[in-house]
Amino acid sequence: MAQPQAPSGFWDEIRKIPPVTRFLCSSTLAVSLPVMLQLVSPYSVIFVKPLVINRLQLWRVLTSFFLGSSGINFIFDFAMLYRNSDALESSHFGGRSADYAWQLLLAAGGILALNIPLGTFVHTRPLLLALTYLGSALAPPGAQTSFFGLLTLPVQYLPYILVGMDLVMGGPGAAAQSISGIVVGHAWWWIVFGGGAGASGRNLGNAPGWLKRLLGQRDGVASRLAGTTGGVHVVPPRARQVVEETTGHTWGAGRRLGE
Repeated sequence: MAQPQAPSGFWDEIRKIPPVTRFLCSSTLAVSLPVMLQLVSPYSVIFVKPLVINRLQLWRVLTSFFLGSSGINFIFDFAMLYRNSDALESSHFGGRSADYAWQLLLAAGGILALNIPLGTFVHTRPLLLALTYLGSALAPPGAQTSFFGLLTLPVQYLPYILVGMDLVMGGPGAAAQSISGIVVGHAWWWIVFGGGAGASGRNLGNAPGWLKRLLGQRDGVASRLAGTTGGVHVVPPRARQVVEETTGHTWGAGRRLGE
């Protein structure tokens, strides 16, 4: 008698998530949850320039991009990170996860450079805004999104609304950090997708060979979605509600420790 086929397990579902998005989300959980549970001090994972340079605590550069806010805001921010990254990697970067990872590294470097003068300890929010801006810029013309199910607006306005919310809830320091993410997101779009830098910009967005080998990307081979030209396709508001447009994060308000 034939045995019934076992349903797909949890890890099978996890493996269906594109690799770079899976890394972003798992890293966010790995850094944020121990801090939330008070198993790890937040001071040990935030970006402190003297400790990075003088004591070579280089892990702080990485972990500062994955320390999320606390409480219900973490759930909303995590959902927005997953949905934005998954939409980008699955559609516009279909079959090109290595290129996506490489461009993320360059974007993170730009965010770090812009935020050092601001004294920013956590770079999670700027990275989220950069992904949101890029997804909005690549969305089809006329695409709309629902804001908490109450207001329908063009998706291109979403990054600026998030900046406004950061200004109201976190002050000018939080808004400045979010603006740095928008600046990087716009540069990302303009250089790689907007044609502003020409062929050199497209070449800059191509991952080096070692990264392509690491992620199994082969030149000339793409998935069935790789040719999608519209970028992030937004489902009409009645079909889904975007619940991730929220802020109120605790970290990254541009204040120095001890103030």
